[in-house]
Amino acid sequence: MKASECKTMADVRAEIDRVDAVLVALLAERATYIDRASELKPALGLPARIEDRVEDVVAKVRASATAHGLDPALAEALWRRLIDWSIAREEKVIGKD
Repeated sequence: MKASECKTMADVRAEIDRVDAVLVALLAERATYIDRASELKPALGLPARIEDRVEDVVAKVRASATAHGLDPALAEALWRRLIDWSIAREEKVIGKD
C-alpha cells in the first residue's frame, strides 16, 4: 500500500512495520556479504577499512538518497554508522589494519 492510500494510523503503522521488516532482512543480507569479505580480504592483503571504498559507498548512497527524495545527509549519517559497524565486524575476523 502506498502512503497516500493509508486511511488510518493503523494502516500507517502496519506499513511502517512492514518496511522495517524488509529493511532488517536487507541489512541481515548485507551482513552476509560483509562476512564473505572478511574471508576474502586476508588472501588479497586487504585491510578491513579501505578508505576509498568507504567514500565510494557513501557517494553512491547520497546519490541514491537524492534520487529517491531522501535527505542525503541523513542517508550518509546512517551509512557511515553502518560502514563503521561492518568494518568492526570484519576486524573481529581479520584484525585491525
